[in-house]
Amino acid sequence: MKISMFHLMPYRDLPADFETRYNSVWVDPPYWELADSTRIGQYYNWTLDELIHAANRGIDGICVNEHHQNAYGFMPNPDLMGSVLARATNGTDVAVVQMGSTLPTSNPPIRVAEEYSMIDCISGGRLVAGMPLGTSQDVNLCYGISPIEQRERYYEAHDLILKAWTAREIFAWNGKYFKLPMVNIWPRPIQKPFPPVWIPGSGSLSTWDFSARNDHCYCFLSYWGNNFGKRVMDGWWDFVAKGNHDPNPFRAGFLQLVAVSETDASAEKEYYPHIRYFYDKCLHIQPEYFPVAGNQDYKSLVNSVTKLNPQMFDLMNKIPTWGYKDFVENQFVIAGSPATVRQQLMEAVKKLRVGNLMVLLHIGSMPHDLTIKNIDLFCREVMPHFRDVWEDQWENKWWPEKLRARPNGKGVSAHA
Repeated sequence: MKISMFHLMPYRDLPADFETRYNSVWVDPPYWELADSTRIGQYYNWTLDELIHAANRGIDGICVNEHHQNAYGFMPNPDLMGSVLARATNGTDVAVVQMGSTLPTSNPPIRVAEEYSMIDCISGGRLVAGMPLGTSQDVNLCYGISPIEQRERYYEAHDLILKAWTAREIFAWNGKYFKLPMVNIWPRPIQKPFPPVWIPGSGSLSTWDFSARNDHCYCFLSYWGNNFGKRVMDGWWDFVAKGNHDPNPFRAGFLQLVAVSETDASAEKEYYPHIRYFYDKCLHIQPEYFPVAGNQDYKSLVNSVTKLNPQMFDLMNKIPTWGYKDFVENQFVIAGSPATVRQQLMEAVKKLRVGNLMVLLHIGSMPHDLTIKNIDLFCREVMPHFRDVWEDQWENKWWPEKLRARPNGKGVSAHA
């Protein structure tokens, strides 16, 4: 299986009483009261250093993503980060996973096609092209896209990007939302016909349908743990079966918070304050911002209201009273000694049936040195035990082709 380090890059120094004094971490946190641009410059460089460090320690992929007007994860243009990472990791076997540029807010969407092509060329063909629909906070509130238009814009942008990558002739695009007289992008990706496409989602039936119909990798991104995640992924696999698609684990991805220390006791001491910071501050979002009415289509809304939201809201209401053990027992965070993390992470991977795992190794307010320690212990003591999971039966068609084969057929990469 493939394991990638996902990085949100949150603001690491919000005040202790942030969640009681301020309305929301997303959309309307007052920059001039809370932020320091010099510190933010340091955060950007730490983030790049942490991801490059993970690449040099043999991780399979490094992930960045796009969000706006928030202190939870502020990479408004992930392609700026991805281009740096592509150049800095040349000579390694790490995939540059852009999870990614939000399609409905990119006008025209061929901007995404061009920037992703640049990253694929700079990296020598190591790009994974994430194509997110985008959160309601980012797309509807921050960037002003009507909720009822968001998914239609997304579908059209997706189709335009794939055609821009593959068309042999200059073409005109006369869509509902985008009208371009002459599409002829330079450059094109190295990977043919185009880089593997990953679709991040939060349990929407329409996203499941879209991912399966286009043979893309569906990635469930959630912070509510793999027990809740199993409910979503079971629904995805049922949908895959009903559509007569093969149950290849590599057509699925999942995000998991992970914290590794020398012992279970030291993990609690080192990581709990930062886990608490993440759930108290980084996820302090007003309910009316998430999601805006109209953001989901009808069938997805019914599924969310009747099946997913009750369990999710029940968990969210319990979090303020939780201690460290509650986060671990509910699998929001897999934390402890290398042996503990290996065991719990393997159980999660198997029950979710995912072949593309993303791990959040920087959590909340974690300082740079502790993040480096977490990366080192994970890459050295945990990750090698997952190398051959699923690969005896399935091919990962959703990974850059040049990185799929390993020298001995199943061992770690040459770089690692």
